[in-house]
Amino acid sequence: MDSMNADVTYFTLSNGMRGVHLSHAAGSVDYFGVCVNIGSRDETVAEHGLAHFVEHTIFKGTRRRRSWHILNRMERVGGELNAFTTKEETVVYTIAPCGHLDRAAELIADLIANSTFPADEIDRERDVIEDEISSYLDTPSEAVYDEFDELFFAGSSLAHNILGDARSLSQLDSSACRSWLDRYFTPGEMVIFYAGSASTKRVCAMLEKHFGVMDHGDVDRCRHIPAEQPRFEIVRDNSLHQTHTVWGVRIPGFHSPDSHVYSLLSNIIGGPGMNSLLNVEMRERRGLVYTVEASTAGYTDCGVLTVYYGCDDESNLRCREVMQRVLGKIAAEGISPRKLEEAKRQYMGQLTVAAENREQRALSAGRRMLVYGRVASFEERMSRIASITLAQFNDAAARLMPDSFSILTLK
Repeated sequence: MDSMNADVTYFTLSNGMRGVHLSHAAGSVDYFGVCVNIGSRDETVAEHGLAHFVEHTIFKGTRRRRSWHILNRMERVGGELNAFTTKEETVVYTIAPCGHLDRAAELIADLIANSTFPADEIDRERDVIEDEISSYLDTPSEAVYDEFDELFFAGSSLAHNILGDARSLSQLDSSACRSWLDRYFTPGEMVIFYAGSASTKRVCAMLEKHFGVMDHGDVDRCRHIPAEQPRFEIVRDNSLHQTHTVWGVRIPGFHSPDSHVYSLLSNIIGGPGMNSLLNVEMRERRGLVYTVEASTAGYTDCGVLTVYYGCDDESNLRCREVMQRVLGKIAAEGISPRKLEEAKRQYMGQLTVAAENREQRALSAGRRMLVYGRVASFEERMSRIASITLAQFNDAAARLMPDSFSILTLK
C-alpha cells in the first residue's frame, strides 16, 4: 500500500489485456477507463487528425445505442464520460459514484467493440472539430507550441497537429474510424484502470465479462525515432497584439533513467512556483511578461524541454537577453548542493499536493501501466527525485546552453 492509501493490484484478462486496480476503501467515487497505445503519431499522412476524430465520434452510436443513450448512460447516475488524445495515447474513461462499475465497463466495451460512426453524426462532429481548430488558431499561446513542433520534429509523425486540418478532416469517414478501432484498440495495446472500493475479484470478473471477449490481434506498428533537425530561429509576423515565443531543446524520452532529472530542471527554470528562475527574473523583477513557463514532453524515444513566454513586442529583445543569461548560467555553472536540495524538496511537495487529486491518480496509473508495465508507488517516485545527485543534475543542465535551443516567435 502506498502513502496515498491505495492498494495496487495488477491483473490480466484471458485475452491478454492488462489491468491495474487501485483500491480505495474509503472512496465514494469510482474512476474507470481504458488507455490505448495509439495517438496522432501513429497516423499516416492521409489519416492526420484521425486519432482525435475517433475520440470525438466514438460516442456517436453503436449497434446497440444511439448517441443520446450513450451520453445519458453515465450522466443519469451523476457520472461523466470523457476522453482525450495525445501524440501517443488515447484514453476513454468514466467518473461515477461507487456502485456503477458494471455500467461503466459495459458502456466503454460497447463503444470499442460496436461503434458504428453514423455518417450524419460524423458530418456534424467534423464541423465541431473544424470550429475547435479555428478556436485554437485564434489562441496563439497554444498554437505556437504546435507550430514549434512542426519545425522541431519536421519529417516525422510527431510533427503534425493532433487536430489535423480542414483538408485532412474532409477525407475521414465512418469506415476510416471503424478501421482505426479494429486495428489499434486491441487487447495487447490497451490497459484497463480502475480506482474505487470494489474488490479485485469482483472487478476482474466484471471486466472479463465485458472485455475478455475481445479477441482481435495486434498489428505491427513501428515508431521511428525523429531525426534531430538543425537549430532554428524563426519569427512569424501574424499581426498579433502580443508576442508569443517558444524555446525548445531535445531531451531523452520517458524511458530514459534521467527523465525525472529533466522534470526537476524544468520545474526550477519555469515551473508553477512563483519562485521559478524565469518567473522571478522576467515577471517579478522586470515586469516583462504576463506569463512564462517551462515544461517537458516525453515520448517513447525522445522528448523536448520547452520554455514559453508571452510579452509585448517591445519587450521581446529584453526577454531574450534574460533567457540567455538564466539558461547560460545554470548550464555553465549548475547549482549548489543546497539549492538542489531545496529544489527537490519543493518539487516533491508539489507532487504530494497534486497526488490528492484522485482522478489524476487513476489516469496516471493507467498511463504508467501502459508505458512502464507497472505503477510506481508514491514512495518510489519521491525516492527517485530525492536521489538525484548534483552530478546528474549538472550534466542535464549542461545541455541547456542557450545556443542549443531552437526558437519560434509569433507576433
